[in-house]
Amino acid sequence: MKSSPIKIYDTTLRDGTQGEGISFSVADKLRIAEKLDAFGVDYIEGGFPGSNPRDITFFQEAGKLRLKHAKLAAFGATRRAGSKARDDAQLRALLDSAMPVLTIVGKTWGLQVTEVLRTTLDENLAMIEDSAHYLVAQGREVVYDAEHFFDGYKADPAYAFRTLAAAIKGGVGNLTLCDTNGGTLVDEFKDIVAQVVREFGADRVGVHCHNDGGIGVALSLAGVAAGATLVQGTMNGYGERVGNANLTTILPALVLKMGRTTRSAPHLSQLRELSLFFDELANLRPDPKAPYVGASAFAHKGGQHANAASKAARSYEHIDPALVGNRTRVLVSDMAGRSSSVLKARELGFALDEKNPALKNIIEELKQREFGGYEYEAADASLQLLIAQFLGQRGSFFEVEGYRVIVERRGAASVSEATVKLRVGGQARNTVAECTGPVGALDKALRLALEPTYPSLRKMTLRDYKVRILESSAGTGARTRVLIESGDGHRIWGTVGVSDNIIDASWEALRDSVEYMLTQG
Repeated sequence: MKSSPIKIYDTTLRDGTQGEGISFSVADKLRIAEKLDAFGVDYIEGGFPGSNPRDITFFQEAGKLRLKHAKLAAFGATRRAGSKARDDAQLRALLDSAMPVLTIVGKTWGLQVTEVLRTTLDENLAMIEDSAHYLVAQGREVVYDAEHFFDGYKADPAYAFRTLAAAIKGGVGNLTLCDTNGGTLVDEFKDIVAQVVREFGADRVGVHCHNDGGIGVALSLAGVAAGATLVQGTMNGYGERVGNANLTTILPALVLKMGRTTRSAPHLSQLRELSLFFDELANLRPDPKAPYVGASAFAHKGGQHANAASKAARSYEHIDPALVGNRTRVLVSDMAGRSSSVLKARELGFALDEKNPALKNIIEELKQREFGGYEYEAADASLQLLIAQFLGQRGSFFEVEGYRVIVERRGAASVSEATVKLRVGGQARNTVAECTGPVGALDKALRLALEPTYPSLRKMTLRDYKVRILESSAGTGARTRVLIESGDGHRIWGTVGVSDNIIDASWEALRDSVEYMLTQG
């Protein structure tokens, strides 16, 4: 029997924004809606209409979007106890949003009904049915989010099922079972979903999971295995507390592992790009260890692993990384052998083989540097320059004669002044620059010296700066590692510097960053 396609319901713009530190502007939300539509998502939940100026404006503007496939949804709750649906302000706001899909959340757990809503179990059933019937009568598709369904079922299975029956009687098209507290385990979750599917039919059942127990994705997949045909989640797992079920993990698992069909399946090779797009708009650093889409998802550090993966990728990679827009990476460290070093060099663009006499020196230098505190896993640009040096391929763009940094207190402000002395094309360049911090001052002075000859450096920006103390027991004399991330609008690269002087470590990473930029033309 052919399995039904799985519908994907994205709630990043509503549930995702309830996560700590997550906020999107109206323009961001509109861009996200278009991006999710292009990716093949079936439903895009936009937020609470009428709850705040941002969501009000979003729904006003969202109606102008020309989406090709996705349906926009507005979210709200059932009517208030003791009132009529047609008189409920929130239900009216849902209708006024003009969205084709309206999602209403209702109580399925007796505790929530009596202790939170402070009403009776029968009145709650009436609230669910009346609200659904009123919205459906206005010609809208209605999704019912059964809040705390699994807690409610475990407390009183019969009443939990009565709430679902009330929603169906009201005319809803989908019953989404919410593990609102995120505390249900996989086996019980799957069993409960299967019972709902048997009672109401697979085409009417969806799941909405939270990641409080660290298994939000596993629960969502178990729900599908039990017969659910709609999955709610958020991109990158954004959401309240520790987050919602992560769609960037659920989607490839559904398609590549479970053989299920979704409208997003043809676009799966764009998944990593989509994940990075969300992190960029949310102003968050991407999680390198995110399954499927993280930078480390297909990275190999051990020499045996890297060697084996180069001969038979599936020996250490559970899927082809390209299927989700990712790639294999080889990490070079003090565990590196000849095979992994060669593979990494080739990844960086060098025609190197294991017979090259320079290889032994490269490996020894890498091991000595790692012993001294260097780390190249996030500093490919520095590694590329180092390999080029041993292969006699490192260009000479400028010579450093010296630099100096002075930190001065001026009233309530601290100002750093940097002086840089270089030779560029045989000509001396002495430049001075000020900034609030010493690294910023060095960066400015270095650019002043180089940009007249290398104007492409104007495109380069420093994106991130990290400092790590390597030997804390040494106190202020400890060795320091500095990692700098730079970009030019098209590429991003990392460089590293190590010294017992934080300025020297910063200068080394900064110099490598500039030199790498110049090697790229």
